Amino acid sequence: MQRLNLNHLHTFSLVIAHGSFSAAAEHLHLTQPAVSLQVRQLETRLNLKLIERVGKSLKPTSAGNTLLEHIARIDAVVEDALLELSSHASGVAGQVAIGTGATACIHLLPPMLQALRRRFPELDVRVSTGNTDGILKAVEENRLDLALVTLPAGGRSLYITPLLEDAFVAIFANSQQPMPVDMTPKHLSELPLVVFEAGSSTRLLINEWFLQAGLRIKPVMELGSIEAIKEMVAAGLGYSIVPRMAVAAPHHRRGLHVQPLTPGLSRTLGIALRQDKPVNNALRQVLDALQYLKGS
Repeated sequence: MQRLNLNHLHTFSLVIAHGSFSAAAEHLHLTQPAVSLQVRQLETRLNLKLIERVGKSLKPTSAGNTLLEHIARIDAVVEDALLELSSHASGVAGQVAIGTGATACIHLLPPMLQALRRRFPELDVRVSTGNTDGILKAVEENRLDLALVTLPAGGRSLYITPLLEDAFVAIFANSQQPMPVDMTPKHLSELPLVVFEAGSSTRLLINEWFLQAGLRIKPVMELGSIEAIKEMVAAGLGYSIVPRMAVAAPHHRRGLHVQPLTPGLSRTLGIALRQDKPVNNALRQVLDALQYLKGS
């Protein structure tokens, strides 16, 4: 029976996710030859070609796509095992209050919170949503234990740790296909846009993406809810730019077509804690669970 190296599986999935060996190497803090070697060793172990070059991008072969599906299930099993083992630690109880944006609350946190509740029934995790400034103020005032926010963000009393990168994508109704291969600022600026409300950190990033191309947008709708934006777009009322996590799962992109942006745009989500915050067992379990998201 062939035994697969979990690190090699993770490296392979990151090469596909980032589209290059060099980007995956940077993410893993490894050299590019080390990343290439791990993928070659995996291919040798399986006696299969897993990656092929299509133009300037790396794409999974048919076998590679099959392996990626299994890797997702393997990651879930490993997460369950780690959380179950950690439940043997004593004193995992009490309340932990998290503040975050609506997109992360809806599309990132639920599986993690479900696993924590299953493993630690005495652990009470409370989640609040809001804008970045309000959430960080609540952390500084100790009304929240931690925040998961879009970076850059900061405060003199806060310790900020980058957690994960989330790319933005263009979305439009399936009925509006076909669209150009390259979804550029110029092309999108000429379309009726449904975007996040002014002042939000996500909207500021999107505005900057257009400004770098010398463009300013005049949206037809500005909404505070990611789900409202998706519903308006699915109804054919406009086009939008949203974080990829909001449309990653098939049931979260019903009626929508998803396309990468050219040039790419991404945001970094980070964890904010008070510098003097005592990290008890309950908070440690939540922080560890969040760190696991980094590799997923």
